[in-house]
This record gives sequence, C-alpha cells and structure tokens, in this order.
Amino acid sequence: MKKIFSYYKPQIIFHAAAYKHVPIIELNACEAIYNNVIGTKNIAEVSHESGVERFILFSTDKAVRPANVMGATKRVAEMITSCYASNSAHFVSVRFGNVIGSEGSVVHLFKKQIERFGPVTVTHPEITRYFMTIPEACQLVLEAGCIGKGSEIFVFDMGKPVRIADLANQMIRLSGLVPGKDIEIVYTGLRPGEKLFEELLTDREHSKPTPHPKIKIAEVEKLDKNEILVRIEALLNNLYSFSKKDVVNYCHLLVPEYKSNNGNYKEQPERSVSQKVEEKAKAELISQIYLKNHAHQ
Repeated sequence: MKKIFSYYKPQIIFHAAAYKHVPIIELNACEAIYNNVIGTKNIAEVSHESGVERFILFSTDKAVRPANVMGATKRVAEMITSCYASNSAHFVSVRFGNVIGSEGSVVHLFKKQIERFGPVTVTHPEITRYFMTIPEACQLVLEAGCIGKGSEIFVFDMGKPVRIADLANQMIRLSGLVPGKDIEIVYTGLRPGEKLFEELLTDREHSKPTPHPKIKIAEVEKLDKNEILVRIEALLNNLYSFSKKDVVNYCHLLVPEYKSNNGNYKEQPERSVSQKVEEKAKAELISQIYLKNHAHQ
C-alpha cells in the first residue's frame, strides 16, 4: 500500500472494503476482524503517513448497538478512523443502511426467487431495514466527505424503515403475480447475529445538523486514541491464538455496547462465575500488558 500511495499520491480515500455478510462473519470472526478492523487500521495509517487530506470510511447502521461480529468490527473501524484525524487531515465515517440494487441486496434475491416462481424467503414477518438508492447513497457520501472537518461520524436520513415482508409482497405483485396464490412467502427464522430492526444512533448518542438536510453528525463518546490503537495492536498480535469466543470477548472489551444475538456467543447460564471472570480477564489482561509496554512510546 505504501508503494501505491507513494506513486499515485491520492488526496481523498473512500474506504468501502469490508466483509459484510452477517451469518458468514459469525462463523469466521477472526477473518472478519483481520479484514474489517486490521484492514481499516492499515489503510488509515498509510493514508495518514502519506498526507491524505480526506479519508471517508463506509460504515453501517449495524455498528449501532451491534448484535453481531460484523457490526462490532465496523464500530471498531469507526473508532480507528477517528484516531487518525487532525487539523489538516479529515478522517470521517458515514453510517447508512441497505442500498437498493447493490451487490448482495435482498432485491436481487427476491427477483431470482420470483423468476423461479418461489418460494420467496423472508427471515421474520416483522423484520425491517433502512433502504436508499445507489445514486442517493453516492451523493450523500460525497457530500459528507466535503462537510467533514475532523473525526465526525455522519448519519444519513434514511427515511422510515421498510418491512421486508411488505417489500416481498410488492415485488411479487409488480411481477403480475399474487402472493400466497402464485408464489408463497416462507419465513425461515432469524439467522445467527441478525436483528429485527436496525438503528442509526444509540440511546446515548445524539445528533446535530449539518448544512445538508439529509446529513447529521452523531455526537459519540470521546475516545482515548492511544488506548484504542494499542488494544488493536494487542488484538492483531493474538488474533489467531484466540478461540472464536475469545475474539467475541475482546470485541466486548473494545465495544461495550456489543451484545451478541448469536446463541453460540451468548452468556451460558451453566458456566460458573469463575469461568466468566477468567474469560473476561483474559482479554483485559492482554490489553493491559500492551498498554503498559507502550505507555511511553
């Protein structure tokens, strides 16, 4: 990356690369952290060293009160991005929901299922998601990149959340077919780590306006830059010696509001108090050792 940046000398970076498929990430937590967290640190670091003027991280509404590894890694990516901001370098994050028509969109899935005359699969009758169009998302990202003055997290006005079951019914009708008669809608159940609804701000976060009516700034808790970067380094150096549960525990350490919806990672009632304390202390101890060793660097 240093060679590429040295040759092309970019002034603006849009960092959109990430693993985003929630169920797959739940099964591959280490790889998700390596890509979404360490990858963000690497690109932000080289951008900072190369004198990049503006760095825009593509985040997600899943980073708000995360219930899965994907959301937790994106929240950490937001933290990392803010660490590299300065008066001359604007490193910002943009949070938004699903983009209609993008690769992996549920619209593509429904379209294929309707072409095969069903069934159309929806995880839950009440599940909702925020949606925006590709042109709208691109425009707002560019606007937010221009507005940013430091380490802001921008939140887009996504309108009202859409019930996925309603979207499925509409797409079937628009195809000239009748839901429940020509094509069945089958509810498959929430997948590991999946939430019924997404949010753009937590209860503790508030927003303030910007010159653009559809863009707001999330007022998040102030973070200790050195502590975050040291903890990320500790995670990197121990990542592949961790079990999946260790990785999730470390995510809890970095993102306290992260509450896993995955039954494999939730607190197990049969575990003893000593086991719980030991697991939490393991992640904390690694971090404290690194903090101590790097305190004066």
